[in-house]
Amino acid sequence: MTERVQLPGPLVDAAWLAGHLDRPWLVVADVRWSSTGGTAEAQAAFERGHVPAAVFLDVDRDLAASPFVDGPGRHPLPAPDDVAATMRAAGIDDEDAVVVYDDTGGSVAARLWWMLDVTGHPAAMLDGGLSAWTGPLETGPARARARGTFSTPRSWPSERLADADDVSAAAGGGEVVVVDVRAGERFRGETEPLDPVAGHIPGARNVPWADHLDPATGLLLPAEVLRERYAAVGVHRADQAIVHCGSGITGCLGLLALRVAGLGDARLYQGSWSDWVHDPSRPVTTG
Repeated sequence: MTERVQLPGPLVDAAWLAGHLDRPWLVVADVRWSSTGGTAEAQAAFERGHVPAAVFLDVDRDLAASPFVDGPGRHPLPAPDDVAATMRAAGIDDEDAVVVYDDTGGSVAARLWWMLDVTGHPAAMLDGGLSAWTGPLETGPARARARGTFSTPRSWPSERLADADDVSAAAGGGEVVVVDVRAGERFRGETEPLDPVAGHIPGARNVPWADHLDPATGLLLPAEVLRERYAAVGVHRADQAIVHCGSGITGCLGLLALRVAGLGDARLYQGSWSDWVHDPSRPVTTG
């Protein structure tokens, strides 16, 4: 019988990854992304140095569909058939465990973690990302892998997603808290580098994605600290929360943090702020 992995949880540390790197059931995925330089810049960073044997997956090309066409917002979720094709092309099998990382504390890699986890595939994130990896780096393009057998397209579970109507209802008051993980200055409307309108959804609470990380180590904060931070904005169970960001990418780090905190699984507002402001009739506030 082929040995299969038992991941220790949604996070793995660098020592665990180093000790399992040669296992045939483990795939490491580099999910670095550049919002300005696009796929080419992210690919170049990968080729300058990556965890040995890692595959490269790009947010725009591999982890999102056409913006505002195939779904809501700048990074709508790709169709399940397209996800399966992408995973096969990367050499990933249905039962492989995938460990994801980036160079921004997981703010991008968590998107792939969530996409796999929410559809029942074993996945974890390297805590601390590339900066936590102390082993040697490999340079150049990704090693060639045999085409994978990731053959089962799985629909995105509706109970784990929210749309603008859900968010509007939650923002009107009640048990569900809308959590915005964008940086504080974007939430307050002081700057908006990516979307046409600055500000936030009325009633939303701000827990910036960077505040989920230890500023000294880049590691995800301990579970008890994460619980305290979410309790401070009124979230005591993840099913009380809808999490969003600018376009559905960094919001996934909030979802992972809620899981690590032991609070369960929240919903992702797929289109996030980019979808909210796409309709000029929706209310926006600043400050």
